[in-house]
Amino acid sequence: MLASAPVSAPLPQADAETLVRVLVADDEPALREALAALFAQESTLELIGVAADAEEAAALASRELPDVALIDVSMPQGGGPRAARDIARSSPRTRVIALSAFEDRATVMAMLRAGAVGYLVKGTNGEDIVESIHRVASGRASMSADVVDGIVLELSSQLRREEIEQQRFLERATEIQRFAAGDGIAIHVQPIVELLTREPIGFEALARFRSLPLRPPDEWFAEAAALELGIQLELATIERALALLPALPVSAYLSLNASHRAAQSAELRDLLAPHATRVVVEITEHEPVEDYDALARALRPLRDLGVKIAIDDAGSGYASLRHTLALEPDIVKVDIALTSGIDMDRAKRALASALISFADEMDITIVAEGIETEASLQTLVELGVRYGQGFHIARPAPLGA
Repeated sequence: MLASAPVSAPLPQADAETLVRVLVADDEPALREALAALFAQESTLELIGVAADAEEAAALASRELPDVALIDVSMPQGGGPRAARDIARSSPRTRVIALSAFEDRATVMAMLRAGAVGYLVKGTNGEDIVESIHRVASGRASMSADVVDGIVLELSSQLRREEIEQQRFLERATEIQRFAAGDGIAIHVQPIVELLTREPIGFEALARFRSLPLRPPDEWFAEAAALELGIQLELATIERALALLPALPVSAYLSLNASHRAAQSAELRDLLAPHATRVVVEITEHEPVEDYDALARALRPLRDLGVKIAIDDAGSGYASLRHTLALEPDIVKVDIALTSGIDMDRAKRALASALISFADEMDITIVAEGIETEASLQTLVELGVRYGQGFHIARPAPLGA
């Protein structure tokens, strides 16, 4: 009826004599009828109601407060997991047994997470069903043998995955701590030039991390932030970059990337103070800024020192406009999303022209990023952009390479 026997021990006599009030929820009428007939023959079981979907099952359990609920895992209105969760809220003393036509691990685990304490495969014989009901009613669990095997395999696999992830986490945390201590960091620079003469007016410092396997710098910074090591890592790279200043042309500035978190740190102000008039701090828009007023206040002491503020990646999203309006930067760097192929895209030219007009009105310097072709460079010059950087001009490289 309801094909493997449950893992169980003989019931104590008291379990068999106790009257257990049972709710059945399944969208198969034939199964509901068969279970009702089975329970009618059992003096120790009382069927208090049947339901055809998860919503009806939860309502019935809330009203009748059964001892045990047999719940189909895949019935309508949210299935067994929803019914089990709702029953746990409205009738916490009700013990849930899941019924399923199959025993895949994902379904089993979903029902167990939802609060089921028993799991029977449809086709289990009537005697074993009755025994399972009494087992869970007395506070024990009851699982079909195949289900137990699946759970053990799932849990062992999950533990192994967690162990591997934890090991990976510890390895990366150790690497980030090594970088934050100043070891394994290399700084490449990319010139920022006057587009007509190609003379450098500044150099953007870009961090590179020596670790295998190689990973993009953005991944290291994101992971460091998740581990609450983000500011330490940023400060370590900025300190390493500042060491390059004596080797740069005296007329050129050094542009340093900083998250809004690092920009608000007192440690950054201390690092920049001796070099302030030759430094630009670029605030990227890749991370959302929670409090623009607080960021603007934190940038004021840097400005007082002589540090210039740039908005990085402008034109790649709405956030760049918020950055520009809220932070009143000295420099706006136009993102590659806007400059790439600008010579062939009328819409990009229109947007760039509007941004340039706004910058002129606000006395903001425009720097175009991501210049990759001569045609793009010439188009930007025609639009009124004076400064830029990109692979067409020079790729990032160690200083002097």
